[in-house]
Amino acid sequence: MLIVGLGNPGPNYESSRHNIGFMVIDELVRRQNAQKLSSSSSFNGELFKFSNHFLLKPLTFMNLSGNSIAGVKKFYKIDEVVVIHDDLDLPFGTLRFKRGGGDGGHNGLKSTDEKITREYIRVRMGIGKPEHKGEVSSYVLSNFNDGEKEHLQVWISLTCEAIEYLLQNSLEDVSSKHTIKKFQLK
Repeated sequence: MLIVGLGNPGPNYESSRHNIGFMVIDELVRRQNAQKLSSSSSFNGELFKFSNHFLLKPLTFMNLSGNSIAGVKKFYKIDEVVVIHDDLDLPFGTLRFKRGGGDGGHNGLKSTDEKITREYIRVRMGIGKPEHKGEVSSYVLSNFNDGEKEHLQVWISLTCEAIEYLLQNSLEDVSSKHTIKKFQLK
């Protein structure tokens, strides 16, 4: 299985809402003691391996993520891909799972759909939405607020538990056991 976290490279984006996928991959690398692969630079991403699974952080910027994903998928002949991404249409802290679907205007999903088709598992992490539609770009590239930061590590850990469960169980089982419909902020 190839597990991909979407985000943008560089310190300016490190703590942004758009980089929640990278944050989950970083935690999975730590939890699984995954080993970095030396050939990862040829895929324009940071690539790690544990057991028979791969973890990828594409370093191509969001709108070209599919290039990195397709390269790893093809080279290692991987059938199942899981993409972890931020979702504006869900409130902060929610966690949903599905196979396929539209891109919802998310450039990382759009790029992935173009390169590997839409038939992959999506781990949708709700980040909420800005008050005005014209603020979407600045919102997704901004850091989580103080209230959200208090809960961020717990949310990331719960997401990691769900993905670890997915390694041995069906998408339906993961969805019924690990979906978070409403995250309680203090």
